[in-house]
Amino acid sequence: MARRRRTVARHARLTSPSIGGQLLTLVAVAVAVVLVAAAGTVAYATYDLAASFTEDAVVLEDQPAPPPDIGAIEGGVNLLVTGIDECEPEYAHFFGGRCTGKDAASRLNDVNILLHISDAPRRVTVVSFPRDLILQAPGCTRTDGSRWGGGTVQINELYSIGGLNCVANTVADVSDQEIPFAATVTFGGVIEITDAVGGVEVCLARGMRDKETGIDWPAGPRTIAGIEALQFLRTRYGVGGSDLARVSNQQQYMSRLARKLVSEEVLADPATLYRLAATALRNVDPSTSLKPLTLVQIALAVKDVPFEEIVFVQYPTLTAPTDADRVVPNYSAAEPLWQALAENRPIELTGGVGANNGVVEVTPEPTDPAAPSPTETAAPTPPSDAVALPPSVTGSTAAQETCSAGNLSD
Repeated sequence: MARRRRTVARHARLTSPSIGGQLLTLVAVAVAVVLVAAAGTVAYATYDLAASFTEDAVVLEDQPAPPPDIGAIEGGVNLLVTGIDECEPEYAHFFGGRCTGKDAASRLNDVNILLHISDAPRRVTVVSFPRDLILQAPGCTRTDGSRWGGGTVQINELYSIGGLNCVANTVADVSDQEIPFAATVTFGGVIEITDAVGGVEVCLARGMRDKETGIDWPAGPRTIAGIEALQFLRTRYGVGGSDLARVSNQQQYMSRLARKLVSEEVLADPATLYRLAATALRNVDPSTSLKPLTLVQIALAVKDVPFEEIVFVQYPTLTAPTDADRVVPNYSAAEPLWQALAENRPIELTGGVGANNGVVEVTPEPTDPAAPSPTETAAPTPPSDAVALPPSVTGSTAAQETCSAGNLSD
């Protein structure tokens, strides 16, 4: 049966915006470099940007060699992005006890995202792994060249054990996916990228208060930049106290940042594009396989993927039997997801938009008065070859509008 170009969620409502391209954060940065250089305004800086991007590159062991062109990759391509929680001098004072105690020197991979780009037709699936996930990790080579034999570990400790290579090895093992490309970005880097794009507007369905991060915000839209971006990404208690809810909140940020990056406000401003590209490339540490040209190839491969075919999902988990505050993999619930990616089939989301009520779906006001009202817009029919994920796999598409559920009463 012919495959139809659609990745769906039963609760999806919005159609893809009429924008020149729909991209995720990292690949949008690569396109920014291309657009700026093509404009001729800052072509002289291209070499400098490329050099700064690759100077701290990391070798991934036991990974397939990347092809010369992304078009040669059959069955899709995977890119791992890790967000590192570390006490950077310029931001350490915002972290309180985290940066004054015995763990101040640690570097934790608190955000772990596997970005999968399917082959023809192109679709994008973004899988987030919770930081509190306890799993059996394979061995890996430490950054000092010694060998770690593997074992039971919380996923966010892997970077401290063996750097990006160890994180990539473990995610490849739990997902049964080859990961030829990987990169890290610190929370400080996220702040600078958010500032470079002029801030990102997020949404709070209810007020949010979190004394751990200093948040005390009313309900409604809020443009976050600087320290507020870090507060929003780190808050747990502002969305009910759950790390799973925090992941859903972070996915709202990623979706809205993707929208901002492809807006005319950014794409039509060469100065903003260059500032964004320079900031992002200087704040990202890649694997040796992820060269600037590779980023461009990835970006060009997904630039026409509509928002409804960019899907954010949270890796399914169960409460850890030895610790109610930790989780373990739900392998059976995850199997249909990995099957769909391996078979290049669209996925159907049957669960909620976010775990533990971290976010809620909202219906935006139509921008076109002639457009049908939300009550007249039916959810898209799943393609006949779609793989229905279990309800325990939560997520949403970039076409959906979500807001932080917050933790304050109206």
